[in-house]
Amino acid sequence: MDNLTSGGAIAMNLHPGGAGHSGPQWGHESEDLNVTLLSWPRGHTIAEHLNSEVDVVIVAVWGEAEITVDDELHRLATGTALLIPKGARRAVSAISDFSYLSIHRRRRGLMPSFASSKVRPNNGVL
Repeated sequence: MDNLTSGGAIAMNLHPGGAGHSGPQWGHESEDLNVTLLSWPRGHTIAEHLNSEVDVVIVAVWGEAEITVDDELHRLATGTALLIPKGARRAVSAISDFSYLSIHRRRRGLMPSFASSKVRPNNGVL
């Protein structure tokens, strides 16, 4: 999934989630950062979860979604961004086909911890 090169520009080649391209589309890990492009179809939800390790920046690149951070609702649309502080509870609901960049400081694993061990969203990705 690593198709970004250090210092190089890339074409996003967006495939909205509704076009059969759901989940991580590509990603890159440098020495300091992780960047992942994710796409979800309209109506897809990612259950509330917690990442206590790093702050995360979400940049909407296609469509709209509602992101709840510690019970505060944020509506993201193409061209908007949201900083989610580490330790915050968050959930995502795609209002339309939705693609976004998830950007954060590099960490050991990409799986956040979930409020309930019985709830696991698709691949646990946000």
